[in-house]
Amino acid sequence: MASARKSVLITGCSAGGTGAALAEVFHEKGYHVFATARTPSKVSQSLSKSANVTVLTLDVLSSDSIAAAVKSVSAETGGKLDVLVNNSGTGIVLPALDTSIEDGKKLFDVNFWAVFAMIQAFAPLLKSAGGYVVNMASVSGVVPIVFNSFYNASKGALVVASETWRLELGPLGIKTLTLMTAAVKTNFFQNIDAVKVPENSYYSSVRDFIEGLGDGKAQENGISAREFATKVVREVEKGTTGKFWVGGGAAGARWGSWLLPQWALDRLLESMNPVSGRIANDHKTRKA
Repeated sequence: MASARKSVLITGCSAGGTGAALAEVFHEKGYHVFATARTPSKVSQSLSKSANVTVLTLDVLSSDSIAAAVKSVSAETGGKLDVLVNNSGTGIVLPALDTSIEDGKKLFDVNFWAVFAMIQAFAPLLKSAGGYVVNMASVSGVVPIVFNSFYNASKGALVVASETWRLELGPLGIKTLTLMTAAVKTNFFQNIDAVKVPENSYYSSVRDFIEGLGDGKAQENGISAREFATKVVREVEKGTTGKFWVGGGAAGARWGSWLLPQWALDRLLESMNPVSGRIANDHKTRKA
């Protein structure tokens, strides 16, 4: 007989990330946690050995892997899932002109299409439970952080889609929370490919700066993964829907994107990444 305990499935639960922290906090709240990862051995031992935690192999880019996860969850819960957290994601830190379209498409596959694939596959279980979808979007979806264009674009697409899905899923009894995530201290940058600016790049004069963005310094003013997870789970428990702004700098990003005129927002972003002048001067020198 299926347990009456609430259940949550979280993608991307490798140790040191937001997924692992969310799994821990949901577990402490009494949920049966399905902690998933493409490589299950990356899930911490403390989590994987906990009672009411089921570690599943899940590649969000594989329809067969997703279908297997649906089958496993359904068998343990009697065909229901209370919360689906689409946490998996990846990034590319490079100028757009130095990024291949193929790599950009791969990023969209993970950050956007995989989210939809998970929602579509688990919709019957979520509908049966009157469930909840939590999508890991980002403030980068509304703030144009330089040298992150494909990441920004994927998260921007997810923000709009998630809010649309909220309206479409609502009548089915499924709630949707869109996480407008800002800085959180995790190992995210350790899990993406190291930045390498091509020798012939138009941006070679700021190569050191760009490659330095991949060292995680953007997270220096972030909140801990534990604090992030606590805030998110609290909103889920309250039944919050729509956009939820969370993380270091989230409030500034929220009001800046809404209230600042374009020139003021551009100036603010330039103060955070003061390289446009150097790039322009280098371009003039090359032309001369």
